[in-house]
Amino acid sequence: MNIQENVSLKPYNTFGLEATASYFVEVSTVDELKNVLQNPAFREEEKLFLGGGSNLLLTKNYEGLVVKIALKGKEKIFEDENHVLIQAGAGEIWHQFVMFCVENHYAGIENLSLIPGTVGAAPMQNIGAYGVEIKDIFHELQALNLETLEVETFTLADCQFGYRESVFKHTLKGKYVIVSVTFRLNKVPTFKTAYGDIQKTLAEMNVTELSIKAISDAVIAIRKSKLPDPVEIGNSGSFFKNPEIPLTQYKNLIESFPTLPSYPINETTVKVPAGWLIEQAGWKGFRDGQIGVHARQALVLVNYGGGNGNEIKKLAEKVQQTVLDKFGIKLNPEVNYI
Repeated sequence: MNIQENVSLKPYNTFGLEATASYFVEVSTVDELKNVLQNPAFREEEKLFLGGGSNLLLTKNYEGLVVKIALKGKEKIFEDENHVLIQAGAGEIWHQFVMFCVENHYAGIENLSLIPGTVGAAPMQNIGAYGVEIKDIFHELQALNLETLEVETFTLADCQFGYRESVFKHTLKGKYVIVSVTFRLNKVPTFKTAYGDIQKTLAEMNVTELSIKAISDAVIAIRKSKLPDPVEIGNSGSFFKNPEIPLTQYKNLIESFPTLPSYPINETTVKVPAGWLIEQAGWKGFRDGQIGVHARQALVLVNYGGGNGNEIKKLAEKVQQTVLDKFGIKLNPEVNYI
């Protein structure tokens, strides 16, 4: 292991923001991670555990130790006639893992194609897209207890998954580092095509026979058409969560905004698309210097190059205030501010 000093974090966050870590180290095994945590020189340092940097807004230099989690590997640990359990290291690139499953005909994960980030970060906020969430394919995960330095196993119930939520964002925040995740995938697929433009895109692609690859290809095409590639334009994907509001509030809103879309959560709650709210509030395509709101998807805040995290944070706050004033709905960020 090589602990470096004064390292630029620009290559390690998808916004492409310039910030410096006082100390930086990359770990590829659990033992290396333990050694870093036991190192007397860094025991008292603040620590930031970094995956793909796709859910991060760096607003300042990090005065502590950044630990890049690079634990790799994929292993089939169980199989029967209906299911397979695949364990993946936390440092595996999420989209590459999805492609591995698609290529091996392991179903259930295809709707989550092309989401940026790593396997280890995925359960932290229960990532989801096009009708599927991590909790739907999750079996268990292993995480290092930062106090005892023991690896513990967390079941589906232990993780307390919610909409872009888990126990690791709340009561266990800062207490564990996820080192591997095991997924329960299907040998016989159950296709989910009702959400978003999947059916429309499949038709445009002249798909006559459904397959997990066809759905994956459709999701990839949709995401590429709406979301900027972070390599070309700095961004973190969806910046805000889609808000969940009471059905009574939604009924009041559609009197003034009859085209407001909604997705039922239960008998009393609906989810409304944050991107629609932001667009209706006039932000889509907005640009201020080197930052802005993406022209094709208002849910995405962008860094065109040379912007800084505080500028993006202030833009996000303006967007939140405008939406609150217009609709009475508070938007909450998906990204973590550092």
